[in-house]
Amino acid sequence: MKTARHRFSVQERAAVYRAIFERRDVRRNFLPALIPDAVLARILTAAHHAGSVGFMQPWNFVVIRRKATKRAVKRLFRQANADASQRYTGARAALYRRLKLEGIEDAPLSVCVTCSRRRGGRHVLGRSTVLDTDLYSTCCAIQNLWLAARAEGIGVGWVSILDHSALKQVLGIPRPIRVVAYLCLGYVSGFAAKPDLEEAGWRGRLPVEALIHQERWQRRPRR
Repeated sequence: MKTARHRFSVQERAAVYRAIFERRDVRRNFLPALIPDAVLARILTAAHHAGSVGFMQPWNFVVIRRKATKRAVKRLFRQANADASQRYTGARAALYRRLKLEGIEDAPLSVCVTCSRRRGGRHVLGRSTVLDTDLYSTCCAIQNLWLAARAEGIGVGWVSILDHSALKQVLGIPRPIRVVAYLCLGYVSGFAAKPDLEEAGWRGRLPVEALIHQERWQRRPRR
């Protein structure tokens, strides 16, 4: 069949879907083993091959290995996490305090992914209507990084509870550059069968059928 000409083999397709379904936001069980430079290069190259609007490739990757730098970032997390915890009360607050939400000092290295919003000049093809497509493109690079890391047996944890302005000062990131993600990377003793927040009872996975609309938006009960 002509439609099957460009299809991956059964084994290749299974590997792609396995990486997607077994990807986890990893915050624990990091091993002290270092990630070889060649492996890190493969992962970052996979990230660099993400799609981007106007082929502007707006991302940069700040690789962090020094303990002192991680310690400074951990201090930022503690402050932001203390502020965030105030939003919850009762049982929800107690559960929040039990959650492990970062692996900044546990993982052997971190990668801060940024977006250079001026890359490509004033007029980037395809960006004139939706300016934030550069940020969306950077998120595509992050997903590529995450899936490539999973294929290498490396866990990735996205630390979203951070003051990005303060983080930019710690890492010396110029003012025009936008921080998108701070990621912790490392080999792990195992990958969880379910996402941590699902396992902890914070929130369950929504059924995909409830999120698919045909032709027009359909009114449904809120979730």
